[in-house]
Amino acid sequence: MTSAAPAKTEYEAIIGLETHCQLSTETKIFSRESTKFDGDNPNTNISPICLGYPGVLPVLNEKVLEYAVKAGLALNCKIAPYSKFDRKQYFYPDLPKNYQISQFDLPIAEHGWVEIEIVEKPNTEPIRKKIGVTRLHMEEDAGKLTHGGSDRIDGSTYSLVDFNRAGIPLVEIVSEPDLRSGKEAAEYAQEIRRIMLYLGISDGKMNEGSLRCDVNISVRPVGQKEFGTKVEIKNMNSFSAIQKAIDYEIERQIEAIEKGEPIYQETRLWEEGTGRTKSMRMKEGSSDYRYFPRT
Repeated sequence: MTSAAPAKTEYEAIIGLETHCQLSTETKIFSRESTKFDGDNPNTNISPICLGYPGVLPVLNEKVLEYAVKAGLALNCKIAPYSKFDRKQYFYPDLPKNYQISQFDLPIAEHGWVEIEIVEKPNTEPIRKKIGVTRLHMEEDAGKLTHGGSDRIDGSTYSLVDFNRAGIPLVEIVSEPDLRSGKEAAEYAQEIRRIMLYLGISDGKMNEGSLRCDVNISVRPVGQKEFGTKVEIKNMNSFSAIQKAIDYEIERQIEAIEKGEPIYQETRLWEEGTGRTKSMRMKEGSSDYRYFPRT
Protein backbone atom coordinates (compact mmCIF):
# COMPACT_ATOMS: atom_id res chain seq x y z
CA MET A 1 0.00 0.00 0.00
CA THR A 2 1.53 3.31 -1.06
CA SER A 3 1.33 6.39 1.14
CA ALA A 4 -0.51 9.44 -0.13
CA ALA A 5 1.59 12.24 -1.58
CA PRO A 6 1.94 15.26 0.70
CA ALA A 7 -0.53 18.04 0.01
CA LYS A 8 0.82 20.86 -2.11
CA THR A 9 1.32 24.07 -0.16
CA GLU A 10 -1.07 26.84 -1.09
CA TYR A 11 0.08 30.45 -0.87
CA GLU A 12 -1.61 33.81 -0.68
CA ALA A 13 -0.28 37.23 -1.59
CA ILE A 14 -0.35 40.19 0.80
CA ILE A 15 -0.40 43.43 -1.22
CA GLY A 16 -0.49 47.11 -0.36
CA LEU A 17 -0.22 50.16 -2.61
CA GLU A 18 1.41 53.54 -2.13
CA THR A 19 -0.25 55.91 -4.58
CA HIS A 20 1.22 59.34 -5.35
CA CYS A 21 -1.23 61.83 -6.85
CA GLN A 22 -0.01 65.13 -8.29
CA LEU A 23 -2.37 67.92 -7.26
CA SER A 24 -3.72 70.28 -9.92
CA THR A 25 -2.70 73.55 -8.28
CA GLU A 26 -1.30 76.44 -10.31
CA THR A 27 1.71 76.93 -8.03
CA LYS A 28 4.05 74.68 -6.09
CA ILE A 29 3.49 73.39 -2.59
CA PHE A 30 5.82 75.82 -0.78
CA SER A 31 6.53 78.58 -3.33
CA ARG A 32 4.91 80.67 -6.11
CA GLU A 33 6.49 79.05 -9.17
CA SER A 34 4.29 77.48 -11.82
CA THR A 35 3.58 73.77 -11.55
CA LYS A 36 4.13 73.38 -15.30
CA PHE A 37 7.24 71.25 -15.72
CA ASP A 38 6.89 69.50 -19.10
CA GLY A 39 7.21 71.65 -22.23
CA ASP A 40 8.85 74.64 -20.57
CA ASN A 41 12.59 75.13 -20.79
CA PRO A 42 14.47 73.12 -18.16
CA ASN A 43 15.20 74.85 -14.84
CA THR A 44 13.01 77.90 -15.51
CA ASN A 45 10.14 77.36 -13.03
CA ILE A 46 12.44 77.33 -10.02
CA SER A 47 13.39 79.54 -7.09
CA PRO A 48 15.70 79.52 -4.05
CA ILE A 49 12.83 77.90 -2.09
CA CYS A 50 12.36 74.78 -4.21
CA LEU A 51 16.15 74.54 -4.63
CA GLY A 52 16.60 74.64 -0.86
CA TYR A 53 18.94 77.63 -0.58
CA PRO A 54 20.07 78.52 2.96
CA GLY A 55 17.74 80.89 4.80
CA VAL A 56 14.64 80.39 2.65
CA LEU A 57 11.22 80.25 4.29
CA PRO A 58 8.78 77.80 2.65
CA VAL A 59 5.08 78.69 3.08
CA LEU A 60 2.38 76.04 2.58
CA ASN A 61 0.10 76.54 -0.42
CA GLU A 62 -3.43 76.88 1.03
CA LYS A 63 -4.92 75.10 -2.00
CA VAL A 64 -2.75 72.05 -1.36
CA LEU A 65 -4.17 71.73 2.15
CA GLU A 66 -7.71 72.16 0.83
CA TYR A 67 -7.22 69.45 -1.81
CA ALA A 68 -5.61 67.07 0.69
CA VAL A 69 -8.56 67.45 3.08
CA LYS A 70 -11.02 66.87 0.21
CA ALA A 71 -9.17 63.70 -0.77
CA GLY A 72 -9.07 62.50 2.83
CA LEU A 73 -12.80 62.97 3.27
CA ALA A 74 -13.56 61.21 -0.03
CA LEU A 75 -11.46 58.26 1.18
CA ASN A 76 -13.49 58.12 4.43
CA CYS A 77 -10.47 59.16 6.48
CA LYS A 78 -10.36 60.97 9.78
CA ILE A 79 -8.93 64.46 9.23
CA ALA A 80 -6.32 65.42 11.81
CA PRO A 81 -6.98 68.66 13.75
CA TYR A 82 -3.20 69.02 13.96
CA SER A 83 -0.58 67.71 11.54
CA LYS A 84 3.01 68.67 10.74
CA PHE A 85 5.71 68.31 8.13
CA ASP A 86 8.97 66.41 8.47
CA ARG A 87 12.24 66.16 6.60
CA LYS A 88 12.76 62.81 4.89
CA GLN A 89 16.50 62.52 4.37
CA TYR A 90 17.90 60.88 1.27
CA PHE A 91 20.58 61.78 -1.22
CA TYR A 92 19.89 61.71 -4.93
CA PRO A 93 20.81 64.13 -7.74
CA ASP A 94 17.21 65.18 -8.45
CA LEU A 95 16.61 66.22 -4.82
CA PRO A 96 18.38 69.58 -4.47
CA LYS A 97 17.92 69.94 -0.70
CA ASN A 98 19.04 66.35 0.05
CA TYR A 99 15.77 65.97 1.95
CA GLN A 100 12.11 65.87 0.97
CA ILE A 101 9.49 67.83 2.89
CA SER A 102 6.87 65.20 3.70
CA GLN A 103 4.75 64.04 6.64
CA PHE A 104 5.69 61.16 8.93
CA ASP A 105 4.05 60.60 12.31
CA LEU A 106 1.27 63.20 12.10
CA PRO A 107 -0.28 63.06 8.60
CA ILE A 108 -3.27 65.12 7.53
CA ALA A 109 -5.62 62.09 7.21
CA GLU A 110 -5.74 58.51 8.54
CA HIS A 111 -7.92 55.41 8.98
CA GLY A 112 -10.09 55.43 5.84
CA TRP A 113 -11.33 52.93 3.29
CA VAL A 114 -12.24 52.49 -0.37
CA GLU A 115 -14.72 49.99 -1.78
CA ILE A 116 -13.86 48.18 -5.00
CA GLU A 117 -15.82 45.79 -7.22
CA ILE A 118 -14.21 42.68 -8.70
CA VAL A 119 -15.81 40.65 -11.48
CA GLU A 120 -14.38 37.14 -11.06
CA LYS A 121 -16.09 35.62 -14.11
CA PRO A 122 -17.98 37.09 -17.10
CA ASN A 123 -21.72 37.55 -16.62
CA THR A 124 -21.50 37.24 -12.84
CA GLU A 125 -22.33 39.74 -10.13
CA PRO A 126 -19.31 41.79 -8.99
CA ILE A 127 -17.83 41.05 -5.59
CA ARG A 128 -17.50 44.12 -3.37
CA LYS A 129 -14.49 44.44 -1.12
CA LYS A 130 -13.50 47.18 1.31
CA ILE A 131 -9.80 48.16 1.19
CA GLY A 132 -8.42 50.04 4.18
CA VAL A 133 -6.55 53.31 3.74
CA THR A 134 -3.82 53.67 6.36
CA ARG A 135 -3.04 57.32 5.74
CA LEU A 136 -2.92 60.23 3.32
CA HIS A 137 -0.20 62.83 3.60
CA MET A 138 1.12 65.85 1.72
CA GLU A 139 4.61 66.10 0.28
CA GLU A 140 6.71 67.70 -2.46
CA ASP A 141 7.96 66.01 -5.61
CA ALA A 142 11.61 65.81 -6.65
CA GLY A 143 13.18 66.91 -9.93
CA LYS A 144 13.64 64.89 -13.11
CA LEU A 145 16.76 63.11 -14.33
CA THR A 146 17.44 62.47 -18.01
CA HIS A 147 20.22 60.01 -18.85
CA GLY A 148 22.10 60.45 -22.11
CA GLY A 149 25.06 59.29 -24.09
CA SER A 150 25.91 55.66 -24.55
CA ASP A 151 28.40 53.28 -23.06
CA ARG A 152 28.65 49.60 -23.85
CA ILE A 153 29.01 48.74 -20.15
CA ASP A 154 26.95 51.25 -18.14
CA GLY A 155 24.42 52.32 -20.77
CA SER A 156 24.80 56.11 -20.35
CA THR A 157 27.71 58.51 -19.96
CA TYR A 158 26.00 61.53 -18.39
CA SER A 159 22.79 62.68 -16.69
CA LEU A 160 20.93 65.99 -16.88
CA VAL A 161 18.69 67.27 -14.09
CA ASP A 162 15.64 69.51 -14.50
CA PHE A 163 14.30 71.03 -11.27
CA ASN A 164 11.06 72.35 -12.78
CA ARG A 165 9.22 69.45 -11.12
CA ALA A 166 10.88 70.00 -7.72
CA GLY A 167 8.24 71.24 -5.30
CA ILE A 168 5.23 69.98 -7.26
CA PRO A 169 2.52 69.17 -4.66
CA LEU A 170 1.63 65.53 -4.06
CA VAL A 171 -0.58 63.52 -1.78
CA GLU A 172 0.56 59.99 -0.99
CA ILE A 173 -2.19 57.49 -0.21
CA VAL A 174 -1.08 54.34 1.62
CA SER A 175 -3.41 51.35 1.64
CA GLU A 176 -3.68 48.62 4.23
CA PRO A 177 -2.29 45.23 3.08
CA ASP A 178 -5.82 44.11 2.18
CA LEU A 179 -5.27 43.30 -1.51
CA ARG A 180 -4.72 39.71 -2.60
CA SER A 181 -4.18 39.76 -6.37
CA GLY A 182 -2.97 41.87 -9.25
CA LYS A 183 -6.55 42.28 -10.40
CA GLU A 184 -7.66 43.67 -7.03
CA ALA A 185 -4.67 46.03 -6.90
CA ALA A 186 -5.34 47.37 -10.40
CA GLU A 187 -9.01 47.95 -9.58
CA TYR A 188 -8.07 49.73 -6.32
CA ALA A 189 -5.67 52.03 -8.21
CA GLN A 190 -8.37 52.79 -10.78
CA GLU A 191 -10.84 53.63 -8.02
CA ILE A 192 -8.35 56.03 -6.43
CA ARG A 193 -7.94 57.70 -9.82
CA ARG A 194 -11.70 57.95 -10.32
CA ILE A 195 -12.08 59.64 -6.93
CA MET A 196 -9.30 62.16 -7.65
CA LEU A 197 -10.81 62.98 -11.05
CA TYR A 198 -14.30 63.38 -9.59
CA LEU A 199 -12.96 65.80 -6.97
CA GLY A 200 -11.11 67.76 -9.68
CA ILE A 201 -7.87 67.80 -7.69
CA SER A 202 -5.66 65.73 -10.04
CA ASP A 203 -5.67 64.83 -13.73
CA GLY A 204 -4.62 61.25 -12.89
CA LYS A 205 -2.46 60.77 -16.00
CA MET A 206 -0.29 57.73 -15.23
CA ASN A 207 1.60 58.02 -18.52
CA GLU A 208 2.77 61.51 -17.50
CA GLY A 209 3.51 60.63 -13.88
CA SER A 210 0.56 62.53 -12.38
CA LEU A 211 -0.50 59.30 -10.70
CA ARG A 212 2.18 56.81 -9.67
CA CYS A 213 1.80 53.56 -7.75
CA ASP A 214 4.40 51.60 -5.82
CA VAL A 215 3.43 48.07 -4.83
CA ASN A 216 4.46 46.28 -1.65
CA ILE A 217 4.00 42.52 -1.95
CA SER A 218 4.83 39.37 -0.02
CA VAL A 219 3.53 35.80 -0.05
CA ARG A 220 2.86 33.33 2.76
CA PRO A 221 1.32 29.88 3.14
CA VAL A 222 -2.45 30.01 3.50
CA GLY A 223 -3.29 29.99 7.22
CA GLN A 224 -0.03 31.57 8.35
CA LYS A 225 -0.49 34.78 10.34
CA GLU A 226 3.00 36.22 9.92
CA PHE A 227 3.74 38.19 6.77
CA GLY A 228 6.44 37.08 4.39
CA THR A 229 9.37 39.27 3.35
CA LYS A 230 8.08 42.40 1.64
CA VAL A 231 9.28 43.44 -1.82
CA GLU A 232 8.51 46.83 -3.41
CA ILE A 233 7.87 47.21 -7.15
CA LYS A 234 8.27 50.52 -9.00
CA ASN A 235 8.13 51.80 -12.60
CA MET A 236 4.53 50.87 -13.46
CA ASN A 237 2.84 53.44 -15.71
CA SER A 238 -0.50 51.73 -16.39
CA PHE A 239 -3.11 49.70 -14.54
CA SER A 240 -2.40 46.67 -16.70
CA ALA A 241 1.29 46.96 -15.76
CA ILE A 242 0.33 46.94 -12.07
CA GLN A 243 -1.64 43.73 -12.54
CA LYS A 244 1.02 42.01 -14.64
CA ALA A 245 3.89 43.03 -12.33
CA ILE A 246 2.08 41.72 -9.26
CA ASP A 247 1.06 38.45 -10.91
CA TYR A 248 4.66 37.89 -12.03
CA GLU A 249 6.09 38.75 -8.62
CA ILE A 250 3.70 36.39 -6.83
CA GLU A 251 4.88 33.50 -9.00
CA ARG A 252 8.54 34.52 -8.62
CA GLN A 253 8.35 34.58 -4.83
CA ILE A 254 6.45 31.29 -4.59
CA GLU A 255 8.97 29.60 -6.87
CA ALA A 256 11.86 30.93 -4.77
CA ILE A 257 10.28 29.70 -1.54
CA GLU A 258 9.62 26.26 -3.01
CA LYS A 259 13.29 26.04 -4.02
CA GLY A 260 14.45 27.10 -0.55
CA GLU A 261 15.86 30.39 -1.88
CA PRO A 262 15.67 33.57 0.24
CA ILE A 263 13.35 36.48 -0.51
CA TYR A 264 15.18 39.77 0.05
CA GLN A 265 13.55 42.98 1.25
CA GLU A 266 14.32 45.04 -1.83
CA THR A 267 13.02 47.43 -4.44
CA ARG A 268 12.44 45.93 -7.88
CA LEU A 269 11.63 47.55 -11.22
CA TRP A 270 8.97 46.34 -13.62
CA GLU A 271 10.29 45.78 -17.15
CA GLU A 272 7.38 46.02 -19.55
CA GLY A 273 9.37 44.66 -22.49
CA THR A 274 10.45 41.44 -20.77
CA GLY A 275 7.39 41.10 -18.54
CA ARG A 276 9.62 40.62 -15.48
CA THR A 277 10.66 42.44 -12.31
CA LYS A 278 14.33 43.29 -11.85
CA SER A 279 16.24 43.99 -8.64
CA MET A 280 17.12 47.67 -8.18
CA ARG A 281 18.34 48.12 -4.59
CA MET A 282 17.86 46.85 -1.05
CA LYS A 283 14.71 48.37 0.47
CA GLU A 284 15.14 51.16 3.01
CA GLY A 285 13.16 51.29 6.22
CA SER A 286 11.85 54.45 7.91
CA SER A 287 14.97 54.55 10.10
CA ASP A 288 17.16 54.78 6.99
CA TYR A 289 15.47 58.04 6.02
CA ARG A 290 16.29 59.66 9.40
CA TYR A 291 13.12 61.75 9.59
CA PHE A 292 13.53 65.17 11.22
CA PRO A 293 10.47 67.08 12.43
CA ARG A 294 9.91 70.57 11.02
CA THR A 295 8.75 72.75 13.90
